[in-house]
Amino acid sequence: MDSPPAAPAAPAAPTSAPARFRWGPYASVFGLLFLFGTETFLVSPLLPTIATDLRIAESAAAYGVTAYVLVYAVCAPFLGLVSDHVGRRRTLLAGSVLFLLSNVTAALSDGLTLLVVSRALAGLAAAAAGPAIWAHLAETTEDTVRGRALGLGMAFFSCGQVLGVPLGGFLAGATGWRAAFWAMAVGTLVVVPMLLARIPAAKAARPAVGMGGRAVFAAWGHGALRRSLLVNTAFNAANLGAYTFMGVVLADRFDLSVTALGLIGVLVGAGSIVGSTLGGRLGDRARAQGRTDQPLLAVWGLLLAVGIALTVWGPGPVLALLGVGVWFVASGGFVTDQQTLAGTAAPELRATSSAWLTSTMYAGTGLGAWAVGLFADLTLGTAVIGVGLAVVAALGGLLVSARLRRGAEPAGAVGAAESA
Repeated sequence: MDSPPAAPAAPAAPTSAPARFRWGPYASVFGLLFLFGTETFLVSPLLPTIATDLRIAESAAAYGVTAYVLVYAVCAPFLGLVSDHVGRRRTLLAGSVLFLLSNVTAALSDGLTLLVVSRALAGLAAAAAGPAIWAHLAETTEDTVRGRALGLGMAFFSCGQVLGVPLGGFLAGATGWRAAFWAMAVGTLVVVPMLLARIPAAKAARPAVGMGGRAVFAAWGHGALRRSLLVNTAFNAANLGAYTFMGVVLADRFDLSVTALGLIGVLVGAGSIVGSTLGGRLGDRARAQGRTDQPLLAVWGLLLAVGIALTVWGPGPVLALLGVGVWFVASGGFVTDQQTLAGTAAPELRATSSAWLTSTMYAGTGLGAWAVGLFADLTLGTAVIGVGLAVVAALGGLLVSARLRRGAEPAGAVGAAESA
C-alpha cells in the first residue's frame, strides 16, 4: 500500500522540546494493546483451575500457552507483510474479530482440544493485529512524539499484566475461570467500533515489496534492522530467558511464598511501564536534538545486566527487588526503542519489521531459558546467561547506533524482494 521507498532523508535538524502527544485518537489501539497484554499473561495463573474443571493434567492445560506463543511467533512475520500490503484497518479488524472468537471459544471450552484451539486462535489474532498496531502508531504520529506514542502503547500492554491479570484472577475466583474470557470478549466488543471510527480505510497504492516468500525476510536485508533483530534476540535471551527462572532464584534466596512471588509480578509490570514511558520520552528528546541513531539501545543492555546482577547477587531482599525494578525498566525502554526503530528505519516494512521483533523475542526467550536450564545451579545459570548476554546486547546496540549514524540504506535496498 506504500509507494516505492524514497531516497533517505537527512537527519532532522535540532528543534525545541518535543511537542505534546494527543493520545485520545489512539485510545482504541491502546485499549486493544491492554487486552493483548492481559491475554498473554492470563492463562498461566488460571492453569490449576482450568485443569481441575476440565479434568486434565496441568501440564496438558499448559499446551494452551504453548499454542499461543508458537502460532504468534510463526505467523506474525507473514501477517505483518499482509498488513504492509492491505493496510492497517483491515488487519486490525480481522485480528480483533479473531480475538473475540478466540475468547468466546475459550469460555465455551469443554475439553483440552477446544482450549488449545482457542489459544491458537488468540495467537493468530495477536499476530495479525499486533504488528499492525505498532505500524499504525509509527506512521500516524510526528517524529517528535513517535517515541512517546510507542512507549505509551507498550505501557498499556504492560498494564494488562499489572491490572488485567489480577482482575481476571478475581473474576475467575468469584465466578469461575470462564468469566475471565467472557470479560475479554466483552472488552473486545467495546474496542472494535472505536477502531472502525478512528482508523480510516487507506487508499490502495503500489506496495514497495512483493508478497513472495523472500519478501517476508526483506527486513533481514536492511543492515540496521538486521543488526537490531540480532540484538533483540540476545537481549531477550538475557531478559525473558533469565526471567523464566527469576521466581526460582528469589524463592531459593529468600524463601518467598507464592503470594510474595505473585506481587513481584506487579513490580515487573510496573518497571516495564516506567521503562516504556521513559524510553519514549528520552528517544523523542534525542530526535528533537537531531539524534536519530538510537543511542540508548546500549544503555538499556547495560542496565539489564545491572538489574539481573542485583537480583541474583544483591545482598538482601531490598537490593534484589531493586534489581527486579531496574531489570524491567531496562526491558521496557529497550522494547520502545526497538519498536521506534522498526517503524522508521524502513517505512515500507513497518508491520513486517515489528512482527520480526516479536518472533526474535520469542526465539531469544526460548534460547535463554534453554541455556540457563543447562546449569545444575539455576542461580548461577541465571547470572551467567543473563548478565553475559545483556552485555552482548549492549555491544550489539553500539553497532546498531553506528550503522544508523553512517546513514540509511540505499533507496530500494529492502524493496528487492521478489513479488509473488
